[in-house]
Parts: sequence; structure tokens; C-alpha cells
Amino acid sequence: MKKTVLFLLFSFLSQWQYGQQSYSINGEKLELKTEIEGNIDLLWNTIDNNFRYFVRTSDGTITELKNTKGLDKKYQEEYKTVLNQLTGKDTEKLKLTVYSLKNFLDAYNASVDSSYIAVSKEGKVGFRLGFSGGLTNNPFVSNPENKLAPLLGGELEIYEENIMPRHSGFLQLRHTFETNEFQYDATEFSLGYRFRVINNSKFSLYGQVKFATLNFTNATFIDANNMEASVSDTAFDIPFIFGIGSDIKIGENSYLTIIYGELFGIFLDNQGNFSTDISVGYKFNL
Repeated sequence: MKKTVLFLLFSFLSQWQYGQQSYSINGEKLELKTEIEGNIDLLWNTIDNNFRYFVRTSDGTITELKNTKGLDKKYQEEYKTVLNQLTGKDTEKLKLTVYSLKNFLDAYNASVDSSYIAVSKEGKVGFRLGFSGGLTNNPFVSNPENKLAPLLGGELEIYEENIMPRHSGFLQLRHTFETNEFQYDATEFSLGYRFRVINNSKFSLYGQVKFATLNFTNATFIDANNMEASVSDTAFDIPFIFGIGSDIKIGENSYLTIIYGELFGIFLDNQGNFSTDISVGYKFNL
């Protein structure tokens, strides 16, 4: 078991380091990825939770692209001036993002070198359809005996394949079933976002957040008069429910998916039980 864990850790570190190179820039040692190679190269990475971008000219000079705030609290957009001086091209509409910089430098490098092969592509929208089933203790609903109930779910995941493969949005439908021990059922529609912390062709590990939910619920309980009562409700919330998940590739276009869907909610109270909300399912590219 220990060897397996060490192997997985080593594999993760190897993937993370692949494509990065160490640079010393103004006395600062940085690990940067090379996004564009041409007459002007584009280097970048996420450093201390901030995106940092650099250009390298043919003589090896590396310059950071900055967008700092002045005393008037307005962004100075220094990167536009730097790239205008280096290329002579209009930078007025240029944004400080990988996608925008990559398109800009692709076009410039192609204009000055007929042999240059552009690497930037138009963003392609991809879709994945998934189905899953599992168990939940309905962590945001009063459940004194911490009873588990079955759940079924389906989702449509949407992502841009070429621009931000780590990022995706999803539309999800899930239903938790009533049991003899816990007479509560709910149908939920939700809108959410995922970020893949580990993302390669065989395996991904992601965090997710459900921004908005629409719930249709039914519950049966014993009221203050010791009588059985039922209630139905419809509620729209902005709960920010966080979870984690993993996709494991099992075919050319299919994945085994494991989701711990409801760890905690920022605007929902846990009802005294540690969250148990686990699903296993199947997902495939459309």
C-alpha cells in the first residue's frame, strides 16, 4: 500500500513538473511553462495563487507582463505598452490572459516568420453526459438518527477543450429517495463549477461548487400533537455547496466518476451529522 501511494505521488509530481523550466529573473527563481515559441516566446505560471506572464525575445531577454494598480486605484496596463513596443501591433483590446496573449503572439510570430506554425486554436466547446448513484445522509436536513438514503443523479458537463481544459461548468439533476427510516425525498436542479487540480488524459481530481439550486422536497414527520404530518416545499437557493470528485478514464471517450458531492455549504447549516454524500457513476463525451 505504501509503495502504491509513493508511486502515485511521484507520478503526480512528474506530471506537474512536465513542461516547466526554472528561470532566474531579477533575482527571483521561477518555474515557468512555455506556451508559445517563436520570434517572441510566451512564458507563464500560477505563482502564489497569482497568474504571472513573461515574454522572451530572440536575444534571450525575459520581460514580465504587468498590470499593476496606480495611486488612483486604476490598472496601469503596462503589458500593453511592452507588447506594443516589441511588436508594433495595436494592443488596445489585448487582455492579460493566456488565451488572449497566445492569440496575439501567435498572430505576430506568423506575421514575421513564414515558417512559424500557430499553436492557438479557436475554443471548442465539449460536453460530457453522466449518470451516477449512491448514498446520502442529506447533510443539510434535520436527520437525528443519521439515516442514509439512496440517490440517483444525472448531469451535463460543459467545458472549453482548447482554452481552459481544467475548468468546466455543469447542470445537474439529482433525486434522493424516501426510506422507511427517514421519510424525506428531494429533487434538485443545480448549476455548478469544477476546477481540476490534477488533470491528465487518464485521471483527474477536482473540486466543485454548486452555485444555485432549485429543490422540490417532501417530508413526513410527527408534529407537536404526536400526529403524523406531511409538508411539501419548493425552494431556490444560492448555497455554495462544495464537494470533490474524480474521473478515471476507462475507454476512449468514457470515464468512471466518483463524487463526494456535499461536503459543506457556505450558506447552509450542517444539521449535526458529518456529511455522507457519495456517488459512483459513468460519464462519456458527447
